[in-house]
Amino acid sequence: MTFRSAATALVLVAVATLAGCANTVTGVATDVKQTGNAVERAVQ
Repeated sequence: MTFRSAATALVLVAVATLAGCANTVTGVATDVKQTGNAVERAVQ
């Protein structure tokens, strides 16, 4: 395996990991928002 192909593989893994993290953060933000909305409806 050459340095270039190893670097390419590493970049692809890093991009996939970051994409997974972004989806997780977005999902958590959505869950928090929905929980807040449910609490507001329950209080009214």
